[in-house]
Amino acid sequence: MEYTVIKNEKQYNKAINRLEQIFDAKKSTREGDELELLSLLIDKYEKEKYPIDFPDPIDAIKFRMEQLGYQQKDLVSAIGLKSRVSEILNRKRKLTLEMIRKLSTELSIPTDILVKEY
Repeated sequence: MEYTVIKNEKQYNKAINRLEQIFDAKKSTREGDELELLSLLIDKYEKEKYPIDFPDPIDAIKFRMEQLGYQQKDLVSAIGLKSRVSEILNRKRKLTLEMIRKLSTELSIPTDILVKEY
């Protein structure tokens, strides 16, 4: 077992195929160590080649509202007036720091997502 950093799709596909072959390997075995190493190399390559960016803050709020079965009126406590909620969700008004804090707490959305430009 000799591995190097994955630099292209061919190496990536080869690593994925091998990972599938040894997926059920037991820890502290030769194949278990190989599985762990391959996982790290594949993860590094995927993070560099296929980065996943944070979602848009408004899309994140709408998605979370859908998950929780919320309507616009349910955000009044975090945002203020019902008309302000509408302005925020329609991108006519920006979120304030206070709104971000309350939305983060009430909807369990990380502040890193809510502070992103949109």
